Amino acid sequence: MNRNDYAYPFRIDFVSNQAAQTPYEAHVEQMIRQVLLTSPGERADLPEFGCGLRQLLFATFSDALTTTTKMQVQQALNQWLGNQIRVINVNVASPEQAPAEGELLIEIDYILLETLTNKRMEVQVI
Repeated sequence: MNRNDYAYPFRIDFVSNQAAQTPYEAHVEQMIRQVLLTSPGERADLPEFGCGLRQLLFATFSDALTTTTKMQVQQALNQWLGNQIRVINVNVASPEQAPAEGELLIEIDYILLETLTNKRMEVQVI
């Protein structure tokens, strides 16, 4: 199945002068990033949307932080994208594995429900 959807962030394709399109799998990845990197209250029209991961950046790394992060990611993705994906696993990298100090690196394993394919992606929170 070669399905396309709107690209995120929304933009106009200069060739067609219409809304830019992206393959569905890439669109779902874009939506995952949007959910995880948006803080609740950031959208005036949907104030409960988002995950709030950026507020965890300055917390001391611990088992509690890892557990909290996993739980927040799982809940946000289930709430906002539960009809597109099923989250299988969320992994939070240790500070030694993160690209830079003060960053969170999160790996998400999920099933894309429309195609029933297993996917993995990383989200870097800066």
